[in-house]
Amino acid sequence: MTSVASRKIAFLTANEGVEQAELTEPWKAVERAGGKSVLVSIEAGKVQAFEHLDKADVFDVDVTVADADVDSFDALVLPGGVANPDALRMDKDVVAFIRAFFDAGKPVAAICHAPWTLVEADVVKGRRVTSWASLQTDLRNAGAEWVDEPVVVDRNGPNVLISSRKPDDLPAFNKAIVEVVG
Repeated sequence: MTSVASRKIAFLTANEGVEQAELTEPWKAVERAGGKSVLVSIEAGKVQAFEHLDKADVFDVDVTVADADVDSFDALVLPGGVANPDALRMDKDVVAFIRAFFDAGKPVAAICHAPWTLVEADVVKGRRVTSWASLQTDLRNAGAEWVDEPVVVDRNGPNVLISSRKPDDLPAFNKAIVEVVG
């Protein structure tokens, strides 16, 4: 497996509504490859994950997005779930944090409904992306080329943008994250 040793990866979620597998599976892939995963959220405290519509595990927030420094991270992962990105895209600090990763040329990975936050950050124009199918119109309207593929690694911009459709695609998504960040 490619090594991401000494790499620090921000996992950005709202405090409620993140799809658990889309948080924990990439998190474990990063850590297995030697990287450090950091949970960033809107508020301090806990993040309530979900398995579809049912409450799942709770995770401790490491740092709030308002206190997080983009310069201290090597990449950003945006897990999905419907409620998670919907809450994230309404927070100005979150939108600025995401845009800062693009401005810094750092890799960003988004799965399922998470590309909604990329639309809000205005960073998908001219990029090739995938997502949960219901987002395709939003992404196209924001200037992206939407495709229906398990994972897309787009290098047409200041940074690498990794996107994926759904939990079934997590193995390909995780592999792409580790390869790009490593």
